[in-house]
Amino acid sequence: MANLSPVKQPMLLLNAEMRAETFEEVALGYSETEAVKEAERCLHCKNMPCVSGCPVSIQIPDFIKMITENNYEGAYQKIAEASALPAVCGRVCPQERQCEKNCVRGIKGEAVAIGRLERFVADYHNNHAVDHRKPVPSNGHKVAVIGSGPSGLTCAGELRRMGYDVTVFEALHIAGGVLVYGIPEFRLPKRTVQKEIDGLLKMGVKIETNTVIGKTFTINELMNEQGFDAVFVGSGAGLPKFMKIPGENLRGVYSANEFLTRINLMKAYQADSSTPIMHPGKTIVVGGGNVAMDAARCARRLGSHVTVVYRRTKNELPARKEEVEHAVEEGIEFSFLTNPVKINGDENSSAVSVTCQKMELSEADASGRARPVPVPHSDFDIEADVVIMALGTSPNPLIKSTTEGLETQKWGGIVADETGATSIPGVFAGGDAVTGAATVILAMGAGKTAAKAIDEYIKSK
Repeated sequence: MANLSPVKQPMLLLNAEMRAETFEEVALGYSETEAVKEAERCLHCKNMPCVSGCPVSIQIPDFIKMITENNYEGAYQKIAEASALPAVCGRVCPQERQCEKNCVRGIKGEAVAIGRLERFVADYHNNHAVDHRKPVPSNGHKVAVIGSGPSGLTCAGELRRMGYDVTVFEALHIAGGVLVYGIPEFRLPKRTVQKEIDGLLKMGVKIETNTVIGKTFTINELMNEQGFDAVFVGSGAGLPKFMKIPGENLRGVYSANEFLTRINLMKAYQADSSTPIMHPGKTIVVGGGNVAMDAARCARRLGSHVTVVYRRTKNELPARKEEVEHAVEEGIEFSFLTNPVKINGDENSSAVSVTCQKMELSEADASGRARPVPVPHSDFDIEADVVIMALGTSPNPLIKSTTEGLETQKWGGIVADETGATSIPGVFAGGDAVTGAATVILAMGAGKTAAKAIDEYIKSK
């Protein structure tokens, strides 16, 4: 029976006071009853507008219908036909800007909670089903994948299904890329990521960690000496950006990349950590995206008083609405229309304050958002023991500098066409290495597209 409620089925969250002191997952997911009730809100539109908003083309109405029939494993298998990382996407995908944005139920109410339903199905599978995936027979061709983030893992999984011998090369000591070093445990538990990776390993995907392409091997060596027929570059965008203002070299000033990597990958928040991070009294996070929210919420869990400084207003925040709401619930403060101009402190000590100036909004800039301009004579100081710069990232130049003939953008991104093909025959690229920092699902879409193009390229040789 259809559920005509105009609002989504609420999802239980960990208590705000409790979660500000723990890295346990905040969103607790749907129960079976809640999932079925939400699934019954779907109208099963014939033209399926939600599917057109999904970068990997999950057949959304089909899997939702299976939930209403209590066929949760079938729903998982339907999602898995298109997505290599269902449990990940159900947690971190910006569905409100993609599939749910196109949902007809959203015209006169709230869209169907597609992301929450995807998470429910994936968690049910991981908790109840036996993974029967087995290695696929080899077709005799080898493909190298550089990077084990969402684009690399997706490309690897798609190619393995086609029979290719796939080896993923990861620079860090564990696989997962940004899924493990960039996204905090309270948003994406690492055991969830590992479950998805384990499934790829069962299919026969090989993962070589502690292997830096450009140092251990070059792309030319992979193709000419190691026998790979093609290479996919999914190395992400891990080079942090800074404001280039005075004081950014002081102790206590971090890029969000370093801060989150030490928290997520090295568990620096644990009392017995071998790489502890300071437990700051007051922290300023500069930026307004999801990475800024992640950094701010991590600092809060370290016991810090946290202020997010953003040069536009709340209406222009690029972070997901629910991440901002969670941050506010956890006691994080926001200073809008505020832009840092200097970090103050002694060279032999850490930061002590940040000099900021007030901003006002002018005409729209290239991003389509109102352009912030300084208010004259509006400087003021905010006390800070730690400053975290969450201003975006760009691709590491190592692959570019060690790969002759690889065309790149001025800002460092690899030039690739709509299939992922680069300026070098047999070398493909996708995800943040091409676009700059974007979303997990867009990176997955690029990996899936490139896998198809790689298959066509090898077959045509």
